[in-house]
Amino acid sequence: MKMKKADLGVALYVLAAFVMMIVTVPPWLLDILIALNMATAFIVMFGCMFAKEVLELSYFPTILLFTTIFRISLNVSSTRLILTSGDPGSVVRVFGEYVGGGDLIVGIIVFIILLIVQFMIINKGSERVAEVTARFTLDAMPGKQMAIDADLNTGAITDEEAKHQRAKIQQESSFFGSMDGAVKYVKGDATAGLLITGINLIGGIAMGVLRQGMEITDALDTFTILTIGDGLVSAIPSLLISLSTGILVTKGSKDADFGTVLVGQLFGVPKVLYMVGATMIVLGIVTPLSNLLFLTIGVFIIVAARMIEGTIETANIEKEVDMNEAAAQEIRQPENVTSLLHVDPIELEFGYGIIPLADVNQGGDLLDRVVMIRRQVALELGTVVPIIRLRDNIQLNPNQYIIKIKGIQVSEGEILFDHYMAMNPGYVEEEITGIPTFEPSFHLPAIWITEGQRERAESMGYTVVDPPSIIATHLTEIIRQHISELLTRQDVSHLISNLKETNPSLVDELYPKLLSLGEIQKVLQNLLKEGISIRDLLSVFETLADYASSTRDTDILTEYVRQSLKRAISNKYFPSNETSSVVTLDPKIEQEIMGSVKQTEQGAYLTLDPERTKLIISAVKKETAKLENLGKNPVIITSPIVRMYFKKMTEDYVRDLIVVSYNEVESNIELQSVGMVTT
Repeated sequence: MKMKKADLGVALYVLAAFVMMIVTVPPWLLDILIALNMATAFIVMFGCMFAKEVLELSYFPTILLFTTIFRISLNVSSTRLILTSGDPGSVVRVFGEYVGGGDLIVGIIVFIILLIVQFMIINKGSERVAEVTARFTLDAMPGKQMAIDADLNTGAITDEEAKHQRAKIQQESSFFGSMDGAVKYVKGDATAGLLITGINLIGGIAMGVLRQGMEITDALDTFTILTIGDGLVSAIPSLLISLSTGILVTKGSKDADFGTVLVGQLFGVPKVLYMVGATMIVLGIVTPLSNLLFLTIGVFIIVAARMIEGTIETANIEKEVDMNEAAAQEIRQPENVTSLLHVDPIELEFGYGIIPLADVNQGGDLLDRVVMIRRQVALELGTVVPIIRLRDNIQLNPNQYIIKIKGIQVSEGEILFDHYMAMNPGYVEEEITGIPTFEPSFHLPAIWITEGQRERAESMGYTVVDPPSIIATHLTEIIRQHISELLTRQDVSHLISNLKETNPSLVDELYPKLLSLGEIQKVLQNLLKEGISIRDLLSVFETLADYASSTRDTDILTEYVRQSLKRAISNKYFPSNETSSVVTLDPKIEQEIMGSVKQTEQGAYLTLDPERTKLIISAVKKETAKLENLGKNPVIITSPIVRMYFKKMTEDYVRDLIVVSYNEVESNIELQSVGMVTT
């Protein structure tokens, strides 16, 4: 693979640092490298100043490590030249002579001050800020994740935006965690600079006196200047990098440049400038300080405050005019009807009395429950529930809520915000006083009770639920009932893409060679319509691939898939540790149904006489009532060939009827017939 120029440059930068520790660098080359090191430090500092957010410099901890290693290698090279030849280059010598003003004591003091500023102030503050920021960033992660999930479920953001925000949170956490450790590089660099300077001073004097025969005063004079110069050319870039670290970890603005925000915050309030200007004038008049200097500065600040105040007033007027013009322009424009054409797959609308349940600031957790509903259905049925839109509707009664599927109301309910719903599971004989009502999900009789009655009702055996749980359960049941029509071709395309990542050969064999996207969608919808999970998509696709070459009838393919999923179906309806009660179908009725099936290009349909259908449905209700009286699911067992036609015939008349063929039951399941549908 071809190496990029940037990668090569970084590699050479790091490699040069290690080479300088081993190979003696000529003075002229050391001058160039020191100048480049200073330029790099300035680049890093200004980059930190003008970065709009910290993640623009997400590799800053790595930059700290590389610059620290490079700077230490320069120290090693300059130390080698100072001790061996006494000539570390012009840059080191000029810094030692110029910054110190030709005086050794002044040079030493300036160098010590730089180290104190870097080590005691900037480094220590940056280290503490980085540590606290890392801690608070990690602590805030769960809250940020929940906020993203809430926005996603209310439709405020898309799945792609939610994915991007989650990735950003992870990056911030990793960055500040790394910064907490990377600041130690800068602190260690300052300590190393101090130690290297001391070693240079002692070692240089020793080399000058013992090896070069210099007088101790001459050695002190020569090597002190060189040592101070070497310390300064290392300390200044180190100070700039420390300052960069402090700027980055204390950066608060994410929407504007550093300079713009800083100037705006300091000089954006004219009242503050008026007070400062007046104070400077008073100090110039009352105290012995320079009258001309303080009066001039005070007048300048007051004039600047007046100019800024005028600019702010003008900007506010222009902003107001622009807003009015924009509003007028919006009124004059023809209505944009495109936005009105969108229909939300699922909507939950509620009156103003239920708003506290959905408002996080008031302690409501309905948004969190919506998140759990989507997760629960995904695990149970293997499909992703579309975004559930929550909105208040002032046209509803205060305590009323409605559920819409594709813009059409399919169910409604009413709750009492400060009450609990108590339901008798069937064995509680003692009654409790309350407001009679019906549970909205299954239309069971219930009673509204106050919070004070809750503990007593639970002790008596009543099932007590709070208002958010009532709404969540109702919404979950509605989603289960309509999940098949909510499965779009786009959803199926996503499911196929996910399966293709792990089983590309299977997907390529089936789609689009044998079945189209719409045909696969129809099979999956048939399964979901009867509550069969499609989570095991691998088994579904393998079965379709086996039989799609012989038939493309989606109803028949669905039956084949159901038979391949018999373990899941058996586990869903028949407990393995007990005998399950079922109702069978009279073979004569099965033959009658099959004799009335007519095949067309659009699919099969029944031509059974309406009166005959009415008799069969009446017999079904009579026999399944026996199971319901026993507290069992209404399950009818049929032969495989008739199952789908019998289900189609009964689905509009008998709600929640479970029709299973013999081929969909595991061999270890024990069944007991409590009746037979016959006429």
